[in-house]
Amino acid sequence: MGTKTVDEAANEATEVKSDAETVDVTKTDVTKADVTKTDEEVTEQETATAEATEAEAAAAEDEDDLSEEEYAAELAKLGLAEPEGSSGVGQGAAAVVSAALGFISLSGGWIGSVAAARETLVGQLHTASTASVATQIKEVYGDAWHTTALWAGIFALVGALVGVAALVRPAFGAPGKPQATWIKSVAWAGVALGVVGLLLAVLKYTDVLLSLPSAS
Repeated sequence: MGTKTVDEAANEATEVKSDAETVDVTKTDVTKADVTKTDEEVTEQETATAEATEAEAAAAEDEDDLSEEEYAAELAKLGLAEPEGSSGVGQGAAAVVSAALGFISLSGGWIGSVAAARETLVGQLHTASTASVATQIKEVYGDAWHTTALWAGIFALVGALVGVAALVRPAFGAPGKPQATWIKSVAWAGVALGVVGLLLAVLKYTDVLLSLPSAS
């Protein structure tokens, strides 16, 4: 009495071992479930990061197509302040100055007219009345004509350089800041007028265009 047989002890040991194996298997299943859940979270994070990167790339590609007002609105939505000194006032002024200088180079301008008149007066004072007709034409009219062409070329060159500076200025300013369309248009007009004015000035100064009349 009070003693267990060998078979009963063996059966109890087998039951205890089975229970332990069941606990281990359950623990292993729980661990696998945790690992699976962690992998899913990592995959979701990577997907969200990739989508955010694609959205940023698309926004960067569309930045150049935004107008100045749209760009300011996008900055306001993101809670960012527009960079100081990037309003485009200086670029617009440079573009207008470029176009004005290009137009002056084609029309002559007040400075060119005064310089030509002065050269005519100097030629009259330094040319003797007994000088040949060819000499008088050169001194009185030729030098004045070349002076006009010289001043026109100076205005054209300065206008073209100012226009180019207005066009390339955004590259040295705030990154991603678009330049207003009207500034680009006026600056390109100034560059074109400057190039044409410079070409005409060179042709007039070298007597290829509208050369002095012959004395014979």
